[in-house]
Amino acid sequence: MGEREGGEGIEEIKILRKPPWLKKRIPPFQDLQKVKSILDETDLHTVCEEARCPNLGECFCSGTATFLILGKICTRDCGFCAVEHGIPFPPDATEPQKVVQAIQKMGLRYVVITSVTRDDLPDGGASLFAKTIQAIRALDPKIKVEVLIPDFQGDPTSLRMVLKECPDILNHNIETIARLYLEVRPQADYRRSLRLLRESKENHPPVFTKSGFMLGLGETYEEVLELLRDLREIGCDFLTIGQYLQPRPDRLSVIRFVPPEEFEEYKKIGEEMGFKAVASGPFVRSSFHAFDMFEKINQNKNI
Repeated sequence: MGEREGGEGIEEIKILRKPPWLKKRIPPFQDLQKVKSILDETDLHTVCEEARCPNLGECFCSGTATFLILGKICTRDCGFCAVEHGIPFPPDATEPQKVVQAIQKMGLRYVVITSVTRDDLPDGGASLFAKTIQAIRALDPKIKVEVLIPDFQGDPTSLRMVLKECPDILNHNIETIARLYLEVRPQADYRRSLRLLRESKENHPPVFTKSGFMLGLGETYEEVLELLRDLREIGCDFLTIGQYLQPRPDRLSVIRFVPPEEFEEYKKIGEEMGFKAVASGPFVRSSFHAFDMFEKINQNKNI
């Protein structure tokens, strides 16, 4: 599964047509507009919009969004990502309070905070993550907080700065198999990302760890199993697996559309390996239905 077939040219790969299982219903405009107006009022960005997530409509209509802090310009240029890259503006110190305002207006009980990668900052933006968690806790300590963080260039001090605020879940996406890193994530490092997740689990065991990756970029079945084993060996708790979809023409082409039954197979394998929860499907993304995954653990504890 997932192997690049011999003789396929790049032009042939580019014209792959989306299969029937990758069709989404477009929600009514008025349902989208409610969340969009709140984001506009608070001058906030979401990864849903910046990364052109296929679940944007569904999430916005259910009153949820993944808040993007540290601006919307990334210092890296990953081959799969639609987020704008370049030289970012200085961080906005008022972003934590803007996030709190949006949470209040949207009535959220589970919040996902992520960011662009800020290699231009000494701490990689960790201090703003910490302040955002602090602001949410001050609003209501019962609100569950998931942070989807960059790798902070492997700086353990930055990681500890975030963990000190005790988010409920620390998420860092591995994104793809080790062999494809040079093409998919040229400014990142597979082992560095694994080390970040391992250090989080070792230093702050109560904080759940989470990671996710994409299929359809040329990985093999054996390579996916190796990635699953690597994540379990470092104690990763939650896992998300989704289909890579080319967000714009200058991004990496889709090598293969993975059928739903293969996603189900990986879900079963992951659960048998010991992940606390696995979300695996064509439209699954790292923060899609994140509350449901967290709630599943709480329900299991009460059984």
